[in-house]
Amino acid sequence: MNLLEQAKALSADLTAIRRDLHQHPELSFQEVRTAGIAAKEMEALGFSVRTGISRTGVVAELDNGEGPVIALRADMDALPIKEANTHDFVSQNPGVMHACGHDGHVSGLIGAARILAEERDSGRLPAGTLRFIFQPSEETTDDEGKSGARRMVEEGVMEGVDAVIGLHLGGPLPSGKIFFAAGPIMAGAAEIHIDVHGKSSHAGMPEAGIDALVLAARAVVAVQDAAPKNRSPVKDGLISFGQFAGGTATNVLADHVAIHGTMRFFSEETRKRLEQRLKDAFEVVVEAGGRMEIDVEAGILPVINDDRVTEIVRAAVVDLVGEEDVLPIQPMTLAEDFAFLSHEAPGTFFWVGAASPRPRMHHEADFDIDESALPLGAATLAAGAIRLLEEMR
Repeated sequence: MNLLEQAKALSADLTAIRRDLHQHPELSFQEVRTAGIAAKEMEALGFSVRTGISRTGVVAELDNGEGPVIALRADMDALPIKEANTHDFVSQNPGVMHACGHDGHVSGLIGAARILAEERDSGRLPAGTLRFIFQPSEETTDDEGKSGARRMVEEGVMEGVDAVIGLHLGGPLPSGKIFFAAGPIMAGAAEIHIDVHGKSSHAGMPEAGIDALVLAARAVVAVQDAAPKNRSPVKDGLISFGQFAGGTATNVLADHVAIHGTMRFFSEETRKRLEQRLKDAFEVVVEAGGRMEIDVEAGILPVINDDRVTEIVRAAVVDLVGEEDVLPIQPMTLAEDFAFLSHEAPGTFFWVGAASPRPRMHHEADFDIDESALPLGAATLAAGAIRLLEEMR
C-alpha cells in the first residue's frame, strides 16, 4: 500500500481517537489526559518518549540512523466554549470544547507516526530521526505571556532539528484539498493593554476634571483613522480593540479607563509601525493633561514558511494526492504559535480542508470537521517527513 492507502486503513482508529479526545477536551497547559494518550501511542510504536515538557507536552523520537532530524507537530488544547453540537460524542467537560480541530491534529499525528513506524519496519524509511511534538497551549499563554510552543522551544525541543512541519484542519475549507503557501501565511499577534488616567469631577462641572473616558475614546478613534486607506493586512497589519471599560457612576467623570486589544502583523517592521501608531494616537491624553500607559506584550511571531521546505513538502503531497487537490492559500490574519518552532528551524505550515457538508467556522460552538480529513492529514505529514529525510541532507 502507498502512504494514502495506509492512512485510509487507519481511518476507523483515527476517528475513534479523535472522538474520544473530543469528548474529553482540556484547556491550555491542562492537557494531562490528552498527553497521556499521545505518550501511550508513541510508546506502543517503540519510540523514545519524554513527557511533562512545558507542563504537559510530549516528545517522541523515531531513530533510524544518521541523517536529518525532522520534527512534526500537533497542538493539543481546547477552548473555553460550551459545545452546541448534538452528535453522540459531544464534550463531557462542561464549558470546554475542541472548537479548533486540535483533537483532529493529535489524531492525525498519531496516524502519521504509525505510518512512519511501518515504513521503518519495512526498511523503506530514509535514514534520520523523526521527532513528534505534541504541544500544549496553542490557544493562549501562561501568566508570563508564553504559549506552549515558546515554552517547548525554551526547554530544548527544537535542538538539532533540520526542518519542522505542521498542519491545521480547515473547518471552512473544502474537504480533500491541501493548501500551501511559501512566505508569510499566518500573522503574528500581540495583546495591547492601555490605561488612561484623568481626574474625576462632578459631571455638571467638567472644567474641574479631566475626562479619561472621552480622551480614551478620541485616542481609539485616532488609532483607526490613522490606518492606511485600502490597507493590506500583510503589508500594514491590523489593530483591533475588544474591551473598553471605565467610570464609576453616571454623574462622575471617569478618572481611569482600561482598554484591551490586539495587533496583527507579518513582519517586525510592521509591528514597530503599529506600536508607533498607538503611541502617536494616545498622545492626545498627555496633551489634555492626563496620563497613559501602553503595554504591548511580546505575543506570537508571524508564521513565515521557508521556501525550500515548503516546496519539498508540497511536491511530496502532489505526488500523494495529485496536482488538482493541492491549492494555494492567501496569508491569514489569524495567529499560530507554530511560528516559534519554525523560527528555530526552517519549516512549513499547511492547511488540510475539512469542511462538513455545512462548513463550520473555528472557535464557534458548533464547530465540526469532515473526519475523512484525519487520514489525509496523517498521510500528508508522513509524505512530507519522508521527502524531507531524503532532501535535507
